[in-house]
Amino acid sequence: MANIAVVQVRGTIGANRPAIDTLKSLRLHRQNYCTVVPKTPEFLGMLQVAKDFITWGEIDDATYKALIEKRGEEVKDDSSGSKKAQKDIKKFFRLNPPKKGYGRKGTKNMFAKGGALGDRGAKINDLLLRMI
Repeated sequence: MANIAVVQVRGTIGANRPAIDTLKSLRLHRQNYCTVVPKTPEFLGMLQVAKDFITWGEIDDATYKALIEKRGEEVKDDSSGSKKAQKDIKKFFRLNPPKKGYGRKGTKNMFAKGGALGDRGAKINDLLLRMI
């Protein structure tokens, strides 16, 4: 099954409650945070609710590995003294703003019209590599 990378482009000041709740459910707490979710109808519906604040697209394996290697953070678990044999990676990635920006029309227009918001398809990989 394909995975979708979701990046929060805009802040939530002035946003409606369903959009804010959807961003929290996607673990997007701030601008330039990224999360990877499976491509299921449930998640695609969530993306449509928050489409005015995020951009998304299908992530390839090479970009996903680069995200985990360079920006993956381990979960700090202080409750037990023993270390786990398996790394537990956080479910979101904190990224830098993209080099050369999001697009020529900025963060208020859809990607199809030259902006940054909405579905990017496979071009999300280029954006993520500029943000790592």
